[in-house]
Amino acid sequence: MPRSHGLSEATDRVLWEFAKANDFLIVTQDVDFAGMAGLLGSPPKVIWLRSGNQSTAAIADLLRRHVQTIQAFEVDNNAACLEIY
Repeated sequence: MPRSHGLSEATDRVLWEFAKANDFLIVTQDVDFAGMAGLLGSPPKVIWLRSGNQSTAAIADLLRRHVQTIQAFEVDNNAACLEIY
């Protein structure tokens, strides 16, 4: 069951700092996080979904199809943002 951290109305910067403090990756369709990754570097790392609006099932399938790329990205100390199409 998902946990709520009370962040549904948080600003991008608050989400960024929460992800950084908790060693999370950010998975998003929001270009702003990709920009922050470029400016601030990681952590946190950003997975930028470039697939347009999709169902949850389609997004889950997209992530599963790219699991090896995501795993390599996670351990690459030089990478801050991964774009997935």
